[in-house]
Amino acid sequence: MCKVTPNPPDTDPASPYESVDSKKFHEAADRALDHFFNPAALKPPLVRKPSTMFMIAPDIRDEDLLAHTCESLASASVMTADFAAYLEGPHRHTALGIAQIIMQAELAVNRMLDNVELPK
Repeated sequence: MCKVTPNPPDTDPASPYESVDSKKFHEAADRALDHFFNPAALKPPLVRKPSTMFMIAPDIRDEDLLAHTCESLASASVMTADFAAYLEGPHRHTALGIAQIIMQAELAVNRMLDNVELPK
């Protein structure tokens, strides 16, 4: 016996997505998907406004910035080495490691200062 099957098959006219509040349902679904797959769409981008409490003059020369950075790194290196003298064991090794990284940064800034052409 052959059963007659319509081509295409008949569908139920009632859709679970069509209701009185189907627009609200779709908006909620979009928010849920954005929450998990596109979190940036939910939050407006943050505009970063730098603090004006400590501000570097915008017209300062690069050489002056490098010189100040070098002096700051030298001070940080001395403070870290002095602080390491009061520590023992792994904490001392950590402080000395930080001092070494600071010294390497100071050397890099010094090299940059050597390569900068001073205005005549």
